[in-house]
Amino acid sequence: MANIVKILNEQGLHARPASIFVKTASKFKSTVSIVHGSGTANAKSIINIMSLGLKKGEEIKIVTEGVDEKEAMDALLLLVANKFGEE
Repeated sequence: MANIVKILNEQGLHARPASIFVKTASKFKSTVSIVHGSGTANAKSIINIMSLGLKKGEEIKIVTEGVDEKEAMDALLLLVANKFGEE
């Protein structure tokens, strides 16, 4: 399952929202990845996410695969839509 979303929070996906993303993704058994340009990151690794250098307005593709992929996707889409609780 895959969805394209735009990073909405002012500071982009810096350490705090990246850690929240990892914590949320890690609750699920499914594999979770973020694709941006030619890069793909394991969304259960803060180092991998931070290496993408995501800024406000950039689009990412969230990919979930596994037994609870829909639940994982729904939780992550809500997180991005709510700007990681920053605003």
